[in-house]
Amino acid sequence: MKSKPTPTDQQADPVGRQRWVRLGAKTLHDVASITFGGALAACLVINQMASRESVAEFAAARQTLAVIAQYLLVPSMGVVVLSGLLALAATRAYMNAGWAWLKALLGLAVFEAALVVVGSKEKQAAIVAAFPDPDLLNTLLRSERNTLWLLVVLCIINVVLAVWRPRLSPKVR
Repeated sequence: MKSKPTPTDQQADPVGRQRWVRLGAKTLHDVASITFGGALAACLVINQMASRESVAEFAAARQTLAVIAQYLLVPSMGVVVLSGLLALAATRAYMNAGWAWLKALLGLAVFEAALVVVGSKEKQAAIVAAFPDPDLLNTLLRSERNTLWLLVVLCIINVVLAVWRPRLSPKVR
């Protein structure tokens, strides 16, 4: 007859601990992904709907976008990347899965693009400074909007990869 595991036995259980690390990383990854998606949506709405009645109203909208980028978009994307890499390291099956590595690379690309395009204070200042020149302002806003939509598409591709999990590794014979 097998006895119940003691608390000491449970503490020494690396498989159970690894399961909790994987579950924690996945949960953190999912919550941060949702936050990132919401922040992207908010940035898209502000980009499209910001009032152009006065430079003060426009600057206030851009300041709101900058705050969303600084406190939600960039940090949540950092958490998505780090928790994804932690899940990759903690799950042996992911190590040889081509889809997981592609997802990791796309995640790093999304993080870099989010930092450069939306998270940059210089970029935000350039857009506000372009307010007197409608053609330049429209060009900058369209460029930002296109990048935001590209980020949305890349995030959707990452979700599809996580759900579908296609075989992307070469077949070994």
